[in-house]
Amino acid sequence: KESELYLNRKGWFSFNVQVIVNTKLEIIDIVARWPGSTHDSTIFNHSRIKSLFETGTFGDSVLIADSGYPNISYIVCPLQSPTTAAEHFYNESQIRTRSKIERFFGIWKRTFPILSVGARFRTPEKMLLVIVATAVLHNIIQHDKEEIITNPEAYNNAIVLMQDINKSNRNVTDV
Repeated sequence: KESELYLNRKGWFSFNVQVIVNTKLEIIDIVARWPGSTHDSTIFNHSRIKSLFETGTFGDSVLIADSGYPNISYIVCPLQSPTTAAEHFYNESQIRTRSKIERFFGIWKRTFPILSVGARFRTPEKMLLVIVATAVLHNIIQHDKEEIITNPEAYNNAIVLMQDINKSNRNVTDV
């Protein structure tokens, strides 16, 4: 009976993981504990991030979300049936902005194929640990990429260091 809770709308056994990312594609919040059949709005309604938004912790900040979330003051969702040019433009802008989130999920799943291919664990809790661990590793990777972009000298120093290592590891026959 309980296994049916993990059957998502696409017919796969899964978890429904809520992730909030920033513009650098770093995970700033993750909720990884709900079975795949759980609706997005249910996860959000039970999340810590919702209560933080409700109490005004983030001021006038907003979350960009898909239509699985409620359209409330701090969540920007697409309009269900746009009729005016302005509403169509709003939806287009919202979708373009949300594409960064979709891009994040593609990067995360390509970097850690276990997230899309699946795994066989005796208990679901073990997969939850894997999801959270890959989230942490993803942020480490993103931070390192940012370091290289913002500090090209660090990248250049790494290249020189690698060249020095190559030179020092040569055998006499390599010369």
